[in-house]
Amino acid sequence: MENKRDVSSIKRIVVKIGSSSITHSETGGADLNRMEKLVRELSDLNNAGYEVILVSSGAISIGLKAARIYDTFYDGREADPERPDEKLKLKQAAAAIGQGRLMMIYEKFFGEYNQITAQVLMTTRNIRNNIDRYNVANTLEELLKLKAIPVVNENDSISTYEIKFGDNDTLSSVVASISHADLLILLSDIDGLYTDDPRTNPDAEFISYIEDLNDEYDSYAKGSTGSNRGTGGMATKMRAAHIASQSGTNMVIANSENLEVIHEIVQGKEVGTWIKAHANPDFYVSDYFEDEF
Repeated sequence: MENKRDVSSIKRIVVKIGSSSITHSETGGADLNRMEKLVRELSDLNNAGYEVILVSSGAISIGLKAARIYDTFYDGREADPERPDEKLKLKQAAAAIGQGRLMMIYEKFFGEYNQITAQVLMTTRNIRNNIDRYNVANTLEELLKLKAIPVVNENDSISTYEIKFGDNDTLSSVVASISHADLLILLSDIDGLYTDDPRTNPDAEFISYIEDLNDEYDSYAKGSTGSNRGTGGMATKMRAAHIASQSGTNMVIANSENLEVIHEIVQGKEVGTWIKAHANPDFYVSDYFEDEF
C-alpha cells in the first residue's frame, strides 16, 4: 500500500508522553531507564535540526511516591463522599512535590546530552485569555530559537475543574496549535487507533492512516488506556486529533513501548496511526475551550 505520510516539511515536533510510560506501576517512582531513552531520542532530533517540545505527565505519580502515599492513593477506594475534594487536594499537593523532581530528572538527562531545557506549566486559563495565550506562544517561540527543549505540563498544583485541561493529550494538541507545530506524536500503551479495543476484541482492525476525521473514526475511540495513573484514553486522543488537525498539525498515535518509534515516525515509516492535518482558517483553539467551559 502506498505510504501517504509526507514528512518532508516537518520541522517542529511536539511529543507527548504519559505517566504510565515513564513511571513504575508498582511504586509510582520514575522509570529512569525509559526517561533516559526518551531524552536521548529527543536530544538526537534536536541535534539533527528539528525543533522539539516535550509534553510530559508524571508529576503527581512521582510526588505521591516521594510522600510515601502512592499505594494508599491508588488502592481502589473512592474518595470520602463527605469530603469529595480530599483526593483532588492531595493530587495538587503531590503535583507540587513531584513537578520539581520530574524536572530535576529531565534536567540531569538532557544536560548529559548537552541540551537546554525549560519548564512551562499551563492551565486552560492561559489559552482562553488572549494575553496569556500570546505570552505562552512567544515564550515557546523564543525557547525554540535558543535551541532549548521546553518541557510542558499542566499546572496541577493550582488547577481546579474549571481551568484544567483534564489530560495531557488535550494539552499537547493545544501546545501544538499555539506553537504552529508540524507534527504531534502521542505516545500511548497501544499501537494506534483500532476499529474496536484490540485487548477485548481479537477481530479489531488497525487503522494506519486517516485522511479526514469523521464521526466513524470518533466512534472507534472508546475505553481507557488501562492505566490507573493516566487520565486519558483513546477518546481524548481523538479529541486531540481534531484540535491538531484543524490547527494544521499532523498527528500520530503510537506505542511508547519502544521509544525508537519517535525516530521511525519522523522518518515516515508506517508505525502508529497517522492523522493528516487539514488546517481550518476559522478555527481558534481558544474558542474550543470557550465552548467547553
